[in-house]
Amino acid sequence: MDPIRQLSSREVYRNSWMTVREDGIRRPDGTDGIYGVVDKPDYALVIPLDGDRLHLVEQYRYPLGLRRWEFPQGTAPGLADMDATELAARELREETGLVAGRMTDLGLLDVAPGMSSQRGRVFLATELTAGPHEREHEEQDMRTGWFSRTEFEKLITRAEITDAQSIAAYTLLLLHER
Repeated sequence: MDPIRQLSSREVYRNSWMTVREDGIRRPDGTDGIYGVVDKPDYALVIPLDGDRLHLVEQYRYPLGLRRWEFPQGTAPGLADMDATELAARELREETGLVAGRMTDLGLLDVAPGMSSQRGRVFLATELTAGPHEREHEEQDMRTGWFSRTEFEKLITRAEITDAQSIAAYTLLLLHER
């Protein structure tokens, strides 16, 4: 069977971080329909690791109405495309003040492939040097902290870390270390 085919597309919303479009589609069986898609630039997620310690950021996540711990992650400003390794270094420095002597590419994640085109590249940051953070205005409430792997895993099991990208990235780290 042929995949879903796009017949038309119209942008229904845009801001500095994303666009939303509605596509007219034709399914493999020949029936027509619509598909809503959130387009966001690719992001980088960084796992800062120092020995057994992981460096996390905590911030208020408005759609959830909750503060959440997660790995540093983000996109380039203004919907720009940016080299993934450069973006990872930028996000790490911006959110935590850390600079990595070594960045290792761990793999690719799709955020929500049923509704979004966004993909993310996961990096392991080691040989870390501390410095001042360079947070964006939207990140003014951000906090950071070091956690042992045991603490990190307990936060996941207690549903205090629920960010799917951070949990998936940690799995990529575990597979990398095998």
